[in-house]
Amino acid sequence: MSLQSRKFPPWAFYLLAWTLIGLIYFAQNVTRRFYWDDPNPWQDLRYWMANVYLSALLTPLIIWAGRRWPVEWPLRKVLALHLVFSLLWATTKMFLEAGFHLGWNTLWPYDSALTVSSELTLLFIFGFHTSVVAYWVVLSIQAAIRNYRLFQEREQAVLRSELRASQLETQVAQARLGVLKAQLQPHFLFNTLNAIVVLVRQQKGQQAEETLARFSDLLRAVLADLDSQEVPLSRELEYLRLYLSIEQVRFSDRLRVEIDVDPELLDAAVPHMALHPLVENAIRHGVGSRSSAGAISLRASRVGDFLHVVVEDDGPGFGNGASAGLGMGLANTRARLKQLYGDAAELRTENAGQGGARATLVLPFRTAA
Repeated sequence: MSLQSRKFPPWAFYLLAWTLIGLIYFAQNVTRRFYWDDPNPWQDLRYWMANVYLSALLTPLIIWAGRRWPVEWPLRKVLALHLVFSLLWATTKMFLEAGFHLGWNTLWPYDSALTVSSELTLLFIFGFHTSVVAYWVVLSIQAAIRNYRLFQEREQAVLRSELRASQLETQVAQARLGVLKAQLQPHFLFNTLNAIVVLVRQQKGQQAEETLARFSDLLRAVLADLDSQEVPLSRELEYLRLYLSIEQVRFSDRLRVEIDVDPELLDAAVPHMALHPLVENAIRHGVGSRSSAGAISLRASRVGDFLHVVVEDDGPGFGNGASAGLGMGLANTRARLKQLYGDAAELRTENAGQGGARATLVLPFRTAA
């Protein structure tokens, strides 16, 4: 037998609830009769069970009235209407009880003095007011359940609204990230093509061909992760090594590169193409702006719960202008960090202690999927 088939139907709980109420009243009356040494303390069982089951039979009328005229504003009119219904309900129940007891007495006589008048009088004295109270108790329970369901529905509506707003916010954020990424890729693409054009104009055909081949490898690697906003640091370093191999063809022995990354950090998550603008900026302003050789270093370390990636060159530095460190690539990177991490990440730009520029990417440390 399945668990579902073992469950009681609603009507069984309804009947059980009224039976328990009748037994409580009966137990109270039996206790009273025992206390007064009544010779027949069980004679009230019939009376209380009839009272309870007739109440159960008539309760759907209360439910119908509560649904037809729910207890809500304006209360004055609704309460007056239910007051009339409660009196009619108690009166109907009283007459049905009287008919039951008189019919029972006819089939199984137990009181020769029982009449319609005396039975109605006793039922009015001992049961009418309790019946009125029972009407209002059932009505109050129904109103409480209805209000609780309304509260749940409103709460679920608010949660659905918040979920839709969150989904919309996520979609907007993803769209903004897509735009920023789309801006960054042409920027990197055109800069690299310009370098190849320079080699062609200088009639360095072999170097131009080699640069194109490496550029093809780089473009393939970047496009493979086109839909990813984050990649492992090891993957990002692959892009950089391909890009640096292109730049080393262009600058020959003028460009020296040092990469120092702890192997334990290679699985750390970094934004896709986030390091490229830092390195490109260092090459363009640190090495490309002068005729002598230049050096670029990239270091990665973990500081507490953050990953620090530092790109440093030995060029002239950022200068003292208000726009220092605010080029397109760096500005784009800052905007992407804001979208991806909020205030938990940042891009710091400053002049190095012994000359040159330093860009530090600070990211929350976590392992890339």
